[in-house]
Amino acid sequence: MAVTGAGLEGIVATDSAICFIDGDLGILSYQGFDIHTLADHATFEEVIFLLWNGRLPNRQELDGLKAALVKHRPIDKNVAGFVGWVGKSNPMDMLRTAVSMLSLYDPQAKDMSPEANHEKAIKLMAQTATIVTTFDRLRNGKTVVDGDPSLGFAANFLYTLTGKKPDEVMERAFDLAMILHADHELNASTFAARVTAATLSDIYSSVTSGIGALKGPLHGGANEDVIRMLLEAGSESAALQHVHDRLNTKRKIPGFGHRVYRTEDPRATHLRAMSEELGKRTGHLDLYLTSKKLEETIKDLKGLNANVDFYSASTYYSLGIPIDLFTPIFAVSRMSGWTAHILEQYRNNRLIRPRAEYTGKAVGQPWIPIEQR
Repeated sequence: MAVTGAGLEGIVATDSAICFIDGDLGILSYQGFDIHTLADHATFEEVIFLLWNGRLPNRQELDGLKAALVKHRPIDKNVAGFVGWVGKSNPMDMLRTAVSMLSLYDPQAKDMSPEANHEKAIKLMAQTATIVTTFDRLRNGKTVVDGDPSLGFAANFLYTLTGKKPDEVMERAFDLAMILHADHELNASTFAARVTAATLSDIYSSVTSGIGALKGPLHGGANEDVIRMLLEAGSESAALQHVHDRLNTKRKIPGFGHRVYRTEDPRATHLRAMSEELGKRTGHLDLYLTSKKLEETIKDLKGLNANVDFYSASTYYSLGIPIDLFTPIFAVSRMSGWTAHILEQYRNNRLIRPRAEYTGKAVGQPWIPIEQR
């Protein structure tokens, strides 16, 4: 049989030009651009274009993408009605169903041409964000805020979520978070999306598969666990005791370690700095300081590095984002990567059909009549 690994660890499942990771050296790049370069210079819209097209956009192309994202922000009234009806349900349950519903009201839903699928990718980027902010406004009895066409993706999301236009620092912080979460090679949700796309199912079905995988606690949601841990502890000393208790009982500490990285997650580098800056501006510096102490302690005791989830927790909290929206926001960002991988899968498709190493009983078991069982 072929070489196998639990959870397909170390198994190369496909060729892709979208994302490169070197876990030993702590390298992450999108289409050849190092994540640090993108974090320092790019906007999220530029990253979306890069993931889809393999190159950075010129001014005309970037303006065209921004205009298309603004054009497709509104969601069908029936989808909005469902989002309001589900009320206090789990936000990821809502998102999984609402995104799937989008196909029912897209006249191009059955058109599998490259042009139509690219257009649907734009719609999914814009409308997934609208679904999340509409859900939060309606479940809290607030009026839905119409998007401002003059605002970019990150600023408009925060505006339609909170009702307040963010300042430049807050806009840049959220834009940076979107960039850092945009893609991460064949993680569980991206692989699930590509498996579905490989059957030549539509792009809506494919991203719905991705959302379903992201909902699992071993994939998305770790930053929710981090912020709840910090808030419930209340103080640095209590948080340290909580960590020691977890270590003593061999329980996982959220936000640390990674399946791929053996050094610092390069995304954590930027979120650490952003957490500190936002903490100072919003009165949540204590969360950053406690996080920093926990990071130092766990690194010293267990040799584990903070991952992307650890400092994104305090960053999102300082931006005023409700805790249970942390994972849906992950999906808003990762929609760029999911759709990039789906479009790539369509361009060079082969049905994904791995094999399993059989570990059952010997083949050829004798039949036992039911009276003798």
